[in-house]
Amino acid sequence: MTTSSTLLRRSHGRHRLPAALLAFAVTAGFMTGCADASPGSPIEASTSTESSAPSKATPQASGENMTATDQLFAAASANNAPAAQAALDAGAELEAADNSGRTPLVAATKAEATEVAILLLEAGANPNAKDNMQDSAFLYAGAEGLDEILVATLAHGADVNSTNRYGGTALIPASEHGYVSTVAILIDAGVPVDHINNLSWNALHEAIVLGNGSAEHIETVRLLINAGADVTIPDGAGVSPRELASSRGYQAIMDLIDGALAH
Repeated sequence: MTTSSTLLRRSHGRHRLPAALLAFAVTAGFMTGCADASPGSPIEASTSTESSAPSKATPQASGENMTATDQLFAAASANNAPAAQAALDAGAELEAADNSGRTPLVAATKAEATEVAILLLEAGANPNAKDNMQDSAFLYAGAEGLDEILVATLAHGADVNSTNRYGGTALIPASEHGYVSTVAILIDAGVPVDHINNLSWNALHEAIVLGNGSAEHIETVRLLINAGADVTIPDGAGVSPRELASSRGYQAIMDLIDGALAH
């Protein structure tokens, strides 16, 4: 499926993927593996399983009392790549976990510290390690539309079938928010389009029910349908996607579903 000609850009500049990187993500075919949720969402909030970390870091320590691992956590939160590299060179534990179960990579991702997150991935950080909220760097980046980090996690072995605490894939919250470029990346990476979470919703359901019928949500539905999403799968209450769209007056989405049903 070719998506580059239809991609819409998110309005939040800090989440935008540079054109060259997005083109690589959509066409390169390197993605072999890819959270449901957003912190503001009552349904698909931040994702993740209890992490069995090798040690507990204490990033609140300061000055001479800070270990190399403490310094790495501090650098991750501040998106200070030189400091992160210095901490790694000093022996910081790449997979250590803080009191929330976050590894430095997860901490960097949640701080939207793109430069440090990519540095950690290149150093061998596990993109699938989850914190106590069941968020991994991959799942959180997908849920929050952090495309540069998302692409980097995929390049370093992210599991496209991984799920968050709601039992959903990264594609579901990305679709809920109408993050079109993120949805395209996840689809091209091979995230299952019809996966149903513990709330009995899939990506198409959430794009309709938790979306607002915007141009971004319409394009998200188009991408899902073009990727083979089954438009006949009902939600947990037995309501079809077309009925969900109809009840909300989303004519453009109804038209897309009708087109899929006609084929």
